[in-house]
Amino acid sequence: MKDADRIPLDDAVAPVFAEPWEAQAFALVVALHDGGLFDWKEWAEALGAETQRTGQGADYAAWLATLEGLLAARGIAEPERLSERRAAFARAAAATPHGEPIRLANDPRAVAAQE
Repeated sequence: MKDADRIPLDDAVAPVFAEPWEAQAFALVVALHDGGLFDWKEWAEALGAETQRTGQGADYAAWLATLEGLLAARGIAEPERLSERRAAFARAAAATPHGEPIRLANDPRAVAAQE
């Protein structure tokens, strides 16, 4: 296995990301920063505001909520559209057999719309 294919580990030899979506959220934040959507100071302030608002730690759920807030504030992704996408994903997850990848195409509403 190449080093690039290995899961990053912290100093205690635990995976840095508990779930694959956490790594994806991290990569998305880095890519959008590199693309100039925000600087790290702005990101840190927005993440701090999110954790203060919720009273939760800066976990990857907070990262995702922070990112959604920044995208909405810039008019890149409307909050209603993000909410619709979360609901579609939840429906798709509920309709997906255990152990199978969750695909938005499994959303029963998407299937019904195609018929």
